[in-house]
Amino acid sequence: MHQLSNYVYARDELLGWDIPTKRFPNPYHDFPYMVIEGVLSPSECRAITDAALEDHEAVKAKLRGKALDTAIRKTDIHTLSPEHLALYQHRFDAIRGEIEAFFALSLSRATDVQVLGYESGSFYLKHSDDSSELRNREGETVGFTPVAPERKVTTVLFTTSYTPHPTDRDHFSGGELLFNYLCDHLGNTITLRPEAGDMVVFLSNPYFSHEVLPVKEGFRLSLVQWHDALG
Repeated sequence: MHQLSNYVYARDELLGWDIPTKRFPNPYHDFPYMVIEGVLSPSECRAITDAALEDHEAVKAKLRGKALDTAIRKTDIHTLSPEHLALYQHRFDAIRGEIEAFFALSLSRATDVQVLGYESGSFYLKHSDDSSELRNREGETVGFTPVAPERKVTTVLFTTSYTPHPTDRDHFSGGELLFNYLCDHLGNTITLRPEAGDMVVFLSNPYFSHEVLPVKEGFRLSLVQWHDALG
């Protein structure tokens, strides 16, 4: 294993691959990603979630205008109201400097905010946000090729929370965010269980390949952006 931070390691297979977009944060951080708590309040999260649940015009997620294979990804895209979009932008601007300092980058342009809803049975298999996996005839990953190099930093803001046994609209079970190639010192894969109002921030390159495990119950909602940046 290759140590990325005080408590997190990268699996050995990454070290043998040519990854053109690889970049690491400061190795003296405890973790190579950020979890910024309380970006939205519980009432703000609930208002955004309610709007999504009442959205009857949600569309299936697509990739560059084409329908996605539902064996790879099953999720819906909702629309933020102008009021909620302004709130999101205001809160993001307040933490922009913290993100830039952590990754030693200056954020520039960003994609539009994607509002991703995961109902029971929804999921997203392993992927890198800036690259496509290269596989051999046996289906084994042998490397990555960049397809969106302008994606340097990924931000994911949650409006619902993980719990093993959800009993209301604010919680879901399953749906964990799993980093496929990151682990602790014992080799346990790094898996995050989101809390409403928290934002997870990580680099978009293949070292931070990730997946959303299937949602078992409830509704998982996240606001996702990809950011270009200057080093």
